[in-house]
Amino acid sequence: MKRYIVILNPVAGKGHAETRIPEIEAFFFEHKLPYEIILTERPGHAITLAEKYALMDDTIIVAAGGDGTCNEIINGLMHASKIIEDKIPAFGVLAIGRGNDFAYSADIPVGLGEDLMRIKDGTPVPMDVGEVKGGDYPDGRYFGNGLGIGFDAIVGFEAAKMNNVHGEMAYTLGALKTLIKYPVAPDLDINYGKKTVSISPALVSVMNGRRLGGAFFMAPKGKMDDGLFDICMTKQGTRRKLLGAMIAYTKGAQGEREDTITARTEHIKVEALSGTLAVHADGETICEAGKRLDIINHKHALLIIE
Repeated sequence: MKRYIVILNPVAGKGHAETRIPEIEAFFFEHKLPYEIILTERPGHAITLAEKYALMDDTIIVAAGGDGTCNEIINGLMHASKIIEDKIPAFGVLAIGRGNDFAYSADIPVGLGEDLMRIKDGTPVPMDVGEVKGGDYPDGRYFGNGLGIGFDAIVGFEAAKMNNVHGEMAYTLGALKTLIKYPVAPDLDINYGKKTVSISPALVSVMNGRRLGGAFFMAPKGKMDDGLFDICMTKQGTRRKLLGAMIAYTKGAQGEREDTITARTEHIKVEALSGTLAVHADGETICEAGKRLDIINHKHALLIIE
């Protein structure tokens, strides 16, 4: 019988995640399933735990938390996959964080009871994983949902500072604050496929999933198993135009705008010719002032239980 290792971030959901432990324990006890709940103790701890337990036979990793927890577990599983080359690591998700954008993009509902039943009875399906090299991670950092450059990343940095505002509202307020500050856009060369675009974008999003910030549909038709990223590049304009673009992103309608370029590709290179790159991946800071990025899609690198 398989053993379930639940890696739970107790501070996810502004500390609410830890209160769900009795429900999780009751489920595994009721269904007579062997399990262990391990609480993360510090940033990066879930990476180490996921890598360690993925190397053990008959073990299923479960990410219990939000986007940051899922991101760390994806990184740990990808590290393990380099060691166990004949096996693709699988994991499940209990979406008990704030934004849960990764869970949304993976078609995992935000409901603990339903999530637990999926982990018990669901089927592992292939999932692509993104990798970014550059900034603070020259050797690479993996991501499951999406990467943002510029406005998008700065909004995330601002949202993270808000201790009393959660989820979608924090991201919306962070967007408005960033809009008021209106940072100068860098001049970028962006290479994808056989194209190179020279652009001064307010933001660039590289999506494996569909949604960021709880309300912004950066890739409304994105699929996590097609081996391709969905890219959006919105040019720097007036505050009014950028506000209009922001509203369009909440509807997934940015592709209809003249100031936004969309594309699909498996490999992207970004270079700042002037200015620097503020970058996040799944909400985790990649850099605040980088110069170059190399972003790769690893098709069907992991299995996720749906």
